[in-house]
Amino acid sequence: MTSTDQKPLKGWRVLVPRGGPWGDGVAYDLRAQGATPVVAPMINFAATQDAPGLEQALADLAGGTFDWLTVTSATTVDVLSSHRASVPEGTRIAAVGETTAAALVAAGYTVDFVPSIDSSATALLEEWTEMAAGSPRRRVLTLRSEIAKPTLTDGLIARGHDVRSVVAYRTVGVPVSDRIREDVASGRVRAILVTSGSVAEQVHEQLGDVPEGVLIACIGPRTAKDARRSGVRVDVVAPERSAASLIQSLVDISRQEEPRTDSAAIAGLADLLDRSTTE
Repeated sequence: MTSTDQKPLKGWRVLVPRGGPWGDGVAYDLRAQGATPVVAPMINFAATQDAPGLEQALADLAGGTFDWLTVTSATTVDVLSSHRASVPEGTRIAAVGETTAAALVAAGYTVDFVPSIDSSATALLEEWTEMAAGSPRRRVLTLRSEIAKPTLTDGLIARGHDVRSVVAYRTVGVPVSDRIREDVASGRVRAILVTSGSVAEQVHEQLGDVPEGVLIACIGPRTAKDARRSGVRVDVVAPERSAASLIQSLVDISRQEEPRTDSAAIAGLADLLDRSTTE
């Protein structure tokens, strides 16, 4: 077995557009495949502008007002934890996917339902509806990002449930450094991970027309659709909405390619050598 087989992403510099535990985990997994992760957060999360509404919803949650709580991101879990939100035994929790479910469990919450096919609001709605078929009208609290599509809320209302939708946090753009822009424009970055529609918007706004030699990889078909809508070219689409699937998609592409000998790759090597002699 060659070193390339063992480290299929050797020589690749991959832009990771999120920081925190998620970004750290992806960076670790990329290194395991031989890549050099470039962690440059392009989005961050800020407090909701409707703090009274959120606080009232969490107070009602603790008081047993709701039959179900839906959680569609690990960031929402951070909000629950920071507010020390209490979920009574009579209230069940539905998580959008395994990553969110793991974050809930780590924070001390019990997860009652996770969709099995896809980590998305649509899958959560469809599978949950099948599971709860014939059940009476439920009182549901949906906590969401300010820019989240109302897919889950509207779907639950259409199915006759009593839903309160509350903004738990805002997503804001984070400017990347000039060096990152230069590395993308020159092709020193081999791939850019697009993990959400909001990241896609930042890629379009901050990086402009990404060179053809730089792969833009999206975490699932829905994110790819959002990226195209934002004006971002899509080269790779992970079949599943997970970091593991996204990285595997890059590995699959790398194994189909001939070794790079283009000027961008040479420039990238020269740049790395230059940095090693000056740091």
